[in-house]
Amino acid sequence: MQHNAQDFRYRAQLDELMDAPCSREEMRACLCDLAWTNRWTLAYRPQMHWLDSLADELSRLAYPIRILDVACGYGDGLRRIEQWARKRGIAVELTGLELNADATVIAAEATPASSRIRWVTADVFAYEPPHPVHLVISSLFTHHLSEDNIVRFLQWMEQHAGLGWFINDLSRASIPYHFFQLFSKLARLHSFVQHDGPISIARSFVPGDWQRMCAAAGLNDQDIDIESFKPARLCVSRRKP
Repeated sequence: MQHNAQDFRYRAQLDELMDAPCSREEMRACLCDLAWTNRWTLAYRPQMHWLDSLADELSRLAYPIRILDVACGYGDGLRRIEQWARKRGIAVELTGLELNADATVIAAEATPASSRIRWVTADVFAYEPPHPVHLVISSLFTHHLSEDNIVRFLQWMEQHAGLGWFINDLSRASIPYHFFQLFSKLARLHSFVQHDGPISIARSFVPGDWQRMCAAAGLNDQDIDIESFKPARLCVSRRKP
């Protein structure tokens, strides 16, 4: 596959190995390396920065904050949020949603027995939360979707997230694309991660993409924040009044 021919003005139409069927053992090894990569690339920082901006408001609420992580993968993001909430004395009810049943099992296995995170296998577009959700988050999810389904996802979050939502994804650009190709080989990451990482960047977004998709979902510019974080993150968020 000729990755280097990618024109970064446009989203790549390429497939990722993680989106195809594989064994649970293969999935576990891949997710472990992705979690390691997330730590080294400060991938949690945008999401935690957003939650920090809400912390004072959340701490004053008299009820547990229900947070839904869509496409939670290895569950490392939710485990980080559980620690964050405990340190700040904020009561939370955390749910990780995954389409892949093996990933749900793997996330549960990687989570301490003392954790109260709930793991659910479902398609987000068919999922009806049993209780009202206050915050919806996702990380490295939207670049797997078609533009039409991203618009659907934005509308789904608008419908279900009472207080707001946060999308943590990648920024489409040449430098992080080529850097990750080299980094993943030098770090000897799982073959799926070496293959999919650059493709994920090529399938991801620039601010104009998000402005167009949010408008298609019925959102006004003043309703959303589009913010870049180094390295190579482009995040979209909404705080409801």
